[in-house]
Amino acid sequence: MLHLFLVLGTLMVASAGSFYKDFDITWGDGRAKILNNGQLLTLSLDKASGSGFQSKNEYLYGKIDMQLKLVPGNSAGTVTAYYLKSPGSTWDEIDFEFLGNLSGDPYTLHTNVFTNGKGDREQQFHLWFDPSAAFHTYSILWNPQRIVFFVDGTPIREFKNSESIGVPFPKNQPMRIYSSLWNADDWATRGGLVKTDWTHAPFTASYRNFKANNACVWSNGKSSCASTSFRSRNSWLSQELDSTSQNRLKWVQKNYMIYNYCTDTKRFPRGIPKECRNS
Repeated sequence: MLHLFLVLGTLMVASAGSFYKDFDITWGDGRAKILNNGQLLTLSLDKASGSGFQSKNEYLYGKIDMQLKLVPGNSAGTVTAYYLKSPGSTWDEIDFEFLGNLSGDPYTLHTNVFTNGKGDREQQFHLWFDPSAAFHTYSILWNPQRIVFFVDGTPIREFKNSESIGVPFPKNQPMRIYSSLWNADDWATRGGLVKTDWTHAPFTASYRNFKANNACVWSNGKSSCASTSFRSRNSWLSQELDSTSQNRLKWVQKNYMIYNYCTDTKRFPRGIPKECRNS
């Protein structure tokens, strides 16, 4: 349950959760459901529509966990998106997107980071397990120094703050958590060559165990991160990857990364983006 308590009057910190209390179903006309007394949320997709939800709160920095079980079987053409995003035309965004595939073929985990409305920072992975067979934990660590994507506690990607060399970093725009299940068969699977097989509909993805114990809720124009006492109690605000985590990150990127914008010299003939030289 997302327990909110006051810190220095107007400042609030988020804890762990009930979907009724933490999220609003925003679209899908009944295709999104909260079950098990708020402990489980399911999204479904059929030929008429997908579905989605968003967090009630906005966050400015945080360590956020969600367990997902993805669409099983032939999920080609479907996308399950789970991301943080701020509003407006110059938005910031931190993305997990799961691109479905034919039965027996692996999902593609697509990640991206947007700053001031600009993305083009894609890294893609195949996972070392079947993400549709059981729940797995997908986490985002976002602090002033870095953004780290984790799968079951293993870091798969780190995006460092490179403002010192002129690269914008998400630090001023509070973001909500969003998730959706939708049809993207014009591009999602093999570049759109494989279309959604609607005979398998409805497609369903499931969510549980949302945690934002260490997230800073944006309230009344202020964040709990502004509290000196909060910072002293929450080491994640300056967390770095230790040597063990760095080795695990390298293992994932060596064995499971299938696309990295930082090495796509054809895409960037004038030179790779500046932040790639700081990674």
